[in-house]
Amino acid sequence: MTLLSDILTFNETFVEEKQYEPYVTTKIPNKKLVILTCMDTRLVELLPKSMNVKNGDVKMVRNAGAVITHPFGSIMRSLLVAIYELQAEEVLVIGHYDCGMSAVNSHETVEKMKARGVSEDVLGTLSYSGIDIHGWLKGFDDVTESVRNSVEMVRNHPLMDKNVPVHGLVVDPSNGKLDLVEEGYAK
Repeated sequence: MTLLSDILTFNETFVEEKQYEPYVTTKIPNKKLVILTCMDTRLVELLPKSMNVKNGDVKMVRNAGAVITHPFGSIMRSLLVAIYELQAEEVLVIGHYDCGMSAVNSHETVEKMKARGVSEDVLGTLSYSGIDIHGWLKGFDDVTESVRNSVEMVRNHPLMDKNVPVHGLVVDPSNGKLDLVEEGYAK
């Protein structure tokens, strides 16, 4: 069996046995909160448990590094939709120590792409189209500074409600301890 067939087989039983019932909720977050955090596997269950967040409590947006790289990209759009359409009243940007994005070397990543079949022609076309692939893939050196940058991008976004507090935190993926980087109430 493939991983996908394992998932679909499990899902069939999950639905037939109504195992979903404890998770039934609405699309409006109970805690009126939207969280941007990293896609790191260590945070999938640890982060919500470390914050006393349960299914239905928050909107959770995940990407590599909890980084907002473009003010009009899908991450910022998701945060704005959570606020304006889904009644979120606060934003948390939560990075984490030992993040894989702190170790990303764009040149090495491009070499891995080439090894899997991405051609020089494709990379050249991107470059000629004005896409800086190395800038786009670049990681960060300091997670605290990265969180601050993302918090500032949200706070200063021209479409952001200036009354919505935007906070920044860093979580330790080994134990769930949260360190406050930016508190948004006083801003």
